[in-house]
Amino acid sequence: MKRLQDKRAIVTGAASGIGRATATLFAREGASVVACDVDATGLQATVDGIRSSGDEAVAVVASAADDADVRGLVAGCVDRYGGLEVFYANAGIAGGLKSLFDLEVDDWTDVLRVNLVGVFLGIKYAAMHMRDHGGGSIVCTASVAGLAAGAGPIPYSASKAGVINLARTAATFLTGTGIRVNAICPGLIESGMTQPMFDSARSAGKEGRIGQLNPLQRAGQPEEIAHAALFLASDESSYVNGQAYPVDGGLTSSMPFVPLRG
Repeated sequence: MKRLQDKRAIVTGAASGIGRATATLFAREGASVVACDVDATGLQATVDGIRSSGDEAVAVVASAADDADVRGLVAGCVDRYGGLEVFYANAGIAGGLKSLFDLEVDDWTDVLRVNLVGVFLGIKYAAMHMRDHGGGSIVCTASVAGLAAGAGPIPYSASKAGVINLARTAATFLTGTGIRVNAICPGLIESGMTQPMFDSARSAGKEGRIGQLNPLQRAGQPEEIAHAALFLASDESSYVNGQAYPVDGGLTSSMPFVPLRG
């Protein structure tokens, strides 16, 4: 039996990186997947890849931060596939790298709208269906940047801290509904959002330094986050609720240290 056999799932931010890897894995594990993104070209490539393997997916070009779009996304999944058991609120943006003193209100608004309000909308509309249909699993992409300083830009980090708290408060609010809400906190992952940093390190001959601060001393791949999302989406995690899971090579497991050299 596949781990998401006969389940219906929505994945936002599915045009690349973690979202593409997760949509692909969910479909491979038996789910009918509604893949969502604002990037129509990348999104179609994701769905074409899924279908080429004989799995089921449909592309919906929509904004995860738009109320009507997300409401329609859930309704469309229910209409097409007959229900919804899994919602992965993954869409996000990094924003800029401005210093505290250079940030403007618009910088905050853009990041919070996508990264935090977008997750809220996903939880709201998914839960409105799930509460009347036996429950389900909602997974949110947060970040290690939401756990401590030093892992991302200021608005991005604040938004991801909000996602962690939102997952916890939503899980509590939904007590008795059978709906679980959890967050994943990725560390450094090679994806569309981080690709410029990886490309810069490689062009400078410093690829070996990527991820050097975590005990595994490497960056992660989108598929490694996808497998964490699969666990939280599946019935295997049926007693896991209101949690924030770091998947970061051990970065958040200790205070900064200098590795011993043998």
